[in-house]
Amino acid sequence: MSVGVVSGPALISDGNGRFTFETIDVDPPGLGEVRIAIAAAGVCHTDHASLRWPGPLVMGHEGAGHVEQIGAGVQGLQIGQPVLLNWAIPCGSCFQCAQGADALCERTHELDVPRLGHSRAHAGATRWQGRPIERSFHLGTFSRYTVVRAEAVTPLPADLPVEIACILGCAVMTGVGSAINVAAIQPGATVAVLGCGGVGLNVIQGARIAGAEVIIAIDRVQARLDRAIELGATHALLANDDDPQHMQLIAAVRTLSNGRGVDHAFEATGVPALALLPLQLVRNGGDALQVSGAHGPATLDLPQLFWNKRYMAPLYGGCVPARDFPRLFDWVADGRLELVSLISHRYPLDALDQAFDDMLSGRSSKGVLRIA
Repeated sequence: MSVGVVSGPALISDGNGRFTFETIDVDPPGLGEVRIAIAAAGVCHTDHASLRWPGPLVMGHEGAGHVEQIGAGVQGLQIGQPVLLNWAIPCGSCFQCAQGADALCERTHELDVPRLGHSRAHAGATRWQGRPIERSFHLGTFSRYTVVRAEAVTPLPADLPVEIACILGCAVMTGVGSAINVAAIQPGATVAVLGCGGVGLNVIQGARIAGAEVIIAIDRVQARLDRAIELGATHALLANDDDPQHMQLIAAVRTLSNGRGVDHAFEATGVPALALLPLQLVRNGGDALQVSGAHGPATLDLPQLFWNKRYMAPLYGGCVPARDFPRLFDWVADGRLELVSLISHRYPLDALDQAFDDMLSGRSSKGVLRIA
């Protein structure tokens, strides 16, 4: 354990679409804070989007590591303990937290999306070239060290390796939580999942855990569909550019769901033009969910909302860390939730360019950076 300032490598975005490999300095934790030695971090589409957020910014919001130092007032953690980091950090006392909606914490999300990189750890806790630098989603997991509020930290089971557990803090929680917490899929339900990357595959896992009878995976990349079948999809549909109005796709989904459409349809592509397509895949009275966090304009024909169809854009799978992470750990332990095969690629920290390229091209389903 280091008690003073520590230095380590980090990936820094300049806010103009570029990033560099740098060395940052990280202070000891203050009151209610913890310093974490990051071991591994998941690579997400949101990380690619952060290249355009106000910079400079330490990148990364999905990761796991070990407790390196504990600040005053922090209970329940030990030096060296493996931990998972949670980017939607609840304060525990605002209106939303009091309602059990931790992911909507008013103090975490009081700033608009492009400014979510602004840290609430003590001022100047992280510095680059002698100047304070903000960290993506208050974490900055594409770095060797970070200081976070204790509420962002969840202890990991001793037998769950951090290099695997690192993806639980965003992609897994978002996908599984959207299926179980938000859509509340019931046994025997029919489900369609548009996009089989990190989030979509975990929607599929959540649907399987919930007991869905029909789970239709949709993607443009066959390898992703193959992985979706391995993780619980009952059917796979290969989308293509020859169907620009998606009529063949809509017809195929209806054929697989008794001619009426599925009970729940999820968009997990991150493509704004596809964000509303779930409304055309669900039955009357069904749920359409946009879980990718897609940004940009999308056009809605209002009759798509008729017949009691519900459209939702849930944040982070409705995560309540104290409830959801222990449940995810249990499902991993008993084999219901698969993590190892979700991770298709592993990279050193200085290979983020390749990780982004593999992700955007569809070659990877979930990439992980090895930090230590």
